[in-house]
Amino acid sequence: MQIGVGMFATDYAIPIDELARETEARGFESLWVPEHTHIPTSRRTPWPGGAELPLEYSHTYDPFISLMLAAAVTKTLKLGTGICLVIERDTITMAKEVASLDRLSGGRFLFGIGGGWNVEEMAHHGTEHKTRFRKMGEQVRAMKEIWTKDVAEFHGEFVNFDAMWCWPKPAQQPHPPVLLGGESRYTLQRVVDYCEGWFPRSRQPELVSQGLNALREYAATAGRDMRTISTSVFGVEADPKLLSTYQAADVTRVILRLPSEGRDTILPLLDAYAKFLG
Repeated sequence: MQIGVGMFATDYAIPIDELARETEARGFESLWVPEHTHIPTSRRTPWPGGAELPLEYSHTYDPFISLMLAAAVTKTLKLGTGICLVIERDTITMAKEVASLDRLSGGRFLFGIGGGWNVEEMAHHGTEHKTRFRKMGEQVRAMKEIWTKDVAEFHGEFVNFDAMWCWPKPAQQPHPPVLLGGESRYTLQRVVDYCEGWFPRSRQPELVSQGLNALREYAATAGRDMRTISTSVFGVEADPKLLSTYQAADVTRVILRLPSEGRDTILPLLDAYAKFLG
């Protein structure tokens, strides 16, 4: 089981290039950053994590720019979005960003995606909450056309473009793995339908294990080899028993949570987390 770390890369936290260097130096497999373009001040949509939305949600750097800087100062560290809100992005531009980052990093990008929770935020981008997952599915399929074909074309309900050329292609073949966040059975079916990985939150290990069992059932029904589907659990507490439980459940990787804080807080935490590395 691989171990990575994740942090909201913000304008007040440890700089992402320093975090990347320190993460790689300690032997972690990967570094993950989430995304919010902005937070509407209306706050009509409640935050799933509680009553008070943390400051970091409105202070995040763009994930692709952050990870490109992280790539520039590292050699082996894998770089992931955890998660990219694809439904708030232009599909063709996003395909270019993913391919560029993957190629410039030497094939180290992991594309974690999700449908989001903030209704007002996605509405500002012209996305309707009730149809966001249909849009997301089309976007992923369209990006895969762009990444894998010399001449790409896609015609759908939400994504529509005629035959086109678009380079560079990603370094990873056929493309970087797409990991879908969420815990519902709808999410699991979508993972089987058009993704290469499941990206659940760390709530309770037994729920992740139940999800994995359901995922295996869906994959078997679809004729999909589970060896083509990874499981990356994010937001994991640094608890040895918890990590052992996930390892026993055949989880591919766990992503330990770092607060969006300065180096005086983060570097000692990295040292403590490094004790879990085999």
